[in-house]
Amino acid sequence: MASLDTLFDAAKAIQAKAYAPYSRFKVGAAIATPDGQVFVGCNVENAAYPVGACAEAGAISAMIAGGGNRIHEIVVMGEGEHLVTPCGGCRQRIREFASPNAKIHVAGPEGIRRSFTLDELLPFSFGPDNLTDR
Repeated sequence: MASLDTLFDAAKAIQAKAYAPYSRFKVGAAIATPDGQVFVGCNVENAAYPVGACAEAGAISAMIAGGGNRIHEIVVMGEGEHLVTPCGGCRQRIREFASPNAKIHVAGPEGIRRSFTLDELLPFSFGPDNLTDR
């Protein structure tokens, strides 16, 4: 299993590669799968703002492209004094591949600031199991 330190370091390294010329707000994300693989992503902005991609979405895409399909835990690295939690859309993306008790760690340059379960960030969520109960 990937350690939390490994995920933090991976999120910090990929955050530096983010493409954020408009907001200048770089975000990095690192996912650990249950078998210990680590996948990373960074935000990529676009002059047409809604076309950009979040770091979490990039990490999830990398995970799927790399053959993974489950999120054990994720670190989201942001800047500034406030917690940089996943946006609503990314919470739903994480939900697609994670259990309600999956850990989401929110970090800043100094380290992990707070940890949540997915259920804490997205209570009473709609996911794949809702579609198989028909």
